[in-house]
Amino acid sequence: MRTDRKLKLAGVCTLLLLTVSGCQMMGDEVVVNAENTDNEVFKIRDEVCTLPEARVVLTNYQNMYDTVYGIDLWGHDFKENELEDYVKDLTISRLAQIMAMDYLAQENEISLTEEERAKIKEAAGTYYSSLNDAEKEYMQVRQGDIENLYMRYGLANKLYTFLTQGVNDEVSDEEARVMEAEQIFVSDEETAKEVARQLKEGSDFLTVANRYNEAAETEVFFSKNSVEPEVAEAVFALENDEISKKIKASDGFYFVKCINHYDQERTDDNKSVILEERRKEAFDDVYQRFLRDLPSEFNEKVWESVKVEINSDVATDSFFQVYGKYCTW
Repeated sequence: MRTDRKLKLAGVCTLLLLTVSGCQMMGDEVVVNAENTDNEVFKIRDEVCTLPEARVVLTNYQNMYDTVYGIDLWGHDFKENELEDYVKDLTISRLAQIMAMDYLAQENEISLTEEERAKIKEAAGTYYSSLNDAEKEYMQVRQGDIENLYMRYGLANKLYTFLTQGVNDEVSDEEARVMEAEQIFVSDEETAKEVARQLKEGSDFLTVANRYNEAAETEVFFSKNSVEPEVAEAVFALENDEISKKIKASDGFYFVKCINHYDQERTDDNKSVILEERRKEAFDDVYQRFLRDLPSEFNEKVWESVKVEINSDVATDSFFQVYGKYCTW
């Protein structure tokens, strides 16, 4: 999974994923500045992201990948260091958006209360105390760096809440409905005609799927917000055990057998997804306009010199977990 090496401050709600920039432009892209010090990774207006701050987030992402997937990802031979590039890009992207959001928060006269600042100081102390000497040396970090990072995250979260507070949080069962199904996907029309013929003649759906399905999976779950409208219209008209006719989509042709037309548990989960999509749209409407005139500088030389090193003594991955425990606004 190789990402574009250009840094652009594009909003993606609370996940805060961006791409990375090294070309000279103003507005929503970052300007490379060779005069930055060896301790500065990038600057947005007059606010600097330091190398220790970036290394904290990078190290936690690195170790979170091991924790989440439960395998030694870093021991695998990924093409052209693509995993390292991805995690480094993700780090800069996340931090860049956090800092941009903080400027937008200031424009909206949003600030942290004394109580919130006290919570952040407590969180920073907790996280910093969890680090061993090897981790502190590897990240070149002090407690003040952690506190500064948490302050930025806290202000960004307050902004996100402010910009999304008017979003309608009512999501109907039908809008969020998730269906359990079996599918056959083929990319060309001639094959689709053959599949349609066999199904019409009564051939077993799974048998036909095993022979013709080009999709990675046959057993799937459909939601209206995850497929094309034309596909959703045909699929969600099906009842249990009913098989659709040929459904034309942008990438080919689908045949769907409904196994369970209403999965209650997944429907409830999907309501949260739909609500977050609404919040993202509300946030992006304001955020994208703000980015147009936001000047930035990226110290590409410094960041390219940073390498992800594998060290069993550097295992910290609780930076975000500690933040979430203390900073719940």
